[in-house]
Amino acid sequence: PAERSHSRVSSAESLSLDGFWMEVERIQQRDELREEDGSGGEGRPPEEGETESQWLQDTGLSDLLGGLGLDSHHRGLLSTLTQTQVAAVRRRLDIYARSARRRPKAPVRDVRDIFGGFKAGATVSPGCRQGCPLWTSEKKRKGQELRSLMGFSPLHPSAEPEGPQAQAGMEHAFHMDSAYSEQAAANRICWNTGSKESFPKFRIPKGRLGLTRIGDLSSQDMKKIAALALIELTALCDVLGLDLKRSKAGKQKATETRLFGVPLEALLEADRKALPSTQVPLVLQALLSCLEKRGLDMEGILRVPGSQARVKGLEQKLERDFYTGLFSWDEVHHNDASDLLKRFIRELPAPLLTAEYLPAFAVVPNIPDLRQRLQALHLLILILPEPNRNALKALLEFLRKVVAQEQSNKMTLWNVSTVMAPNLFLHRGQPPKLLKGREKQLAEGAAEVVQMMVHYQDLLWMVSSFLVAQVRNLNDSSSRRPQLCDAGLKTWLRRSHADRDKAGDGPEATPTVAKIQVAWLIKDTLEVPLTPSTKVAHVLRQFTGRLSPGSRLRKSADIVLCEVGGNLSEHRLDPDTYLLDLYRANPYGEWVIKQSPT
Repeated sequence: PAERSHSRVSSAESLSLDGFWMEVERIQQRDELREEDGSGGEGRPPEEGETESQWLQDTGLSDLLGGLGLDSHHRGLLSTLTQTQVAAVRRRLDIYARSARRRPKAPVRDVRDIFGGFKAGATVSPGCRQGCPLWTSEKKRKGQELRSLMGFSPLHPSAEPEGPQAQAGMEHAFHMDSAYSEQAAANRICWNTGSKESFPKFRIPKGRLGLTRIGDLSSQDMKKIAALALIELTALCDVLGLDLKRSKAGKQKATETRLFGVPLEALLEADRKALPSTQVPLVLQALLSCLEKRGLDMEGILRVPGSQARVKGLEQKLERDFYTGLFSWDEVHHNDASDLLKRFIRELPAPLLTAEYLPAFAVVPNIPDLRQRLQALHLLILILPEPNRNALKALLEFLRKVVAQEQSNKMTLWNVSTVMAPNLFLHRGQPPKLLKGREKQLAEGAAEVVQMMVHYQDLLWMVSSFLVAQVRNLNDSSSRRPQLCDAGLKTWLRRSHADRDKAGDGPEATPTVAKIQVAWLIKDTLEVPLTPSTKVAHVLRQFTGRLSPGSRLRKSADIVLCEVGGNLSEHRLDPDTYLLDLYRANPYGEWVIKQSPT
């Protein structure tokens, strides 16, 4: 696979890898090459069985290693998994058990004790059947339907009916309603998209429940999404025959600085004392803002270095004056600001892509199929901790703006990718330990990953509908009581359920009118006819029509409709969501209009 990935890079692009090596040389010339002391965040190879143990812990399945039986939580989680996901869990348990038997420890449970009579999808709640990708004995027939749905043809991978330029104008469906590993298992044929220069367009088909973006779900449910995404990524790699690389994070040294070399969590904790809603460190926001205002149209932005003496002085001033408000950005040269940006990313105690999964990002280019490369990259982004993911999103949005000004700044997408890749993949300038002759593979692979993240970032910042459906099923199996984020709504929701119970109107009886609560301004409920064609957008238009002409919330973009309780904690709804289908997926949830967080 690695050799096939190299063939995707044209000769012109290979020559332009000079940008990658120039950036590496620049980093090393500035004495940023650390001696490995085991105290940094670059990670170390795990011991035998350690990877599987940590994997089970991250997926919430570590208790399966004990001697106790399956509790309701584990049964609920396992019941949401697809066949390929269950196979991935079995494999990790088997590997851990084999390694544990070689060590003088307590006996380890046999995998058959856990999965003895268990079948994936055995207990699916009614509200999840529509969207949950649980395969049964009809797997072969459904596989054929899936191949037909996705437009796969029984062509040999090399038998391309159209050239790269023709493919570049086509729009391909990127399905998120079924597990990626099941898609790969149903179709073993490589879907070739030509060279990276073609950049085929992908479209996510919208289902009746609309699309879910990162940020639309509560932090509680996003943690469950991350665990399920890790299981799904492992299952996808198993199907593709790819080893999912993972390192163990090293210990982080305490630092006396306030901005550079400080963990993202510590920066956000300090920033939220002034701005409680901060999601991206303020210093990173300031650097990106400075570059957007002063450098987007400057030739060689990000590539041309600044003055080393000025950059060092600016870093000292930032450390001293940033939080006092005395630091002035007006006279900061754009090349110095780009050096500060790259230095901030590189100096994080742990890599922005995390020490644990940086090796996994690096092996994504080894997947020969572009669609599956994007699927693996998508799952890796969902696994990232929230602070890392938010910071990465801000960085990628900025890089897209740089590429959009290519005519003036002469920075193509490939140029930007080769310059930024060393700062993301060579943590603190420390080159990875590679076999001789593999340096070119590292450079091409790292640059390709950055290129995909910049170009396809809108796609990557979605939450797959099959994962949302699995979380619904998981929450349904845990509890049917509403899980509320907003304490002020508890009384109203409790009264609402009590009135419905008194009327004998259970979830099986579909209401004809949707009662929607407004979290502010209006104390009474908004009633909307609940028909098969009623969308969230209709509700928002009806609500804005009731507001006074002078209200600053007259635009539908200023307000959102949220699904609260039931089988999701809180979910900001897509305007194209059909309410009747949403009611059937979550009959115990409530709908609340809120102000948009933006």
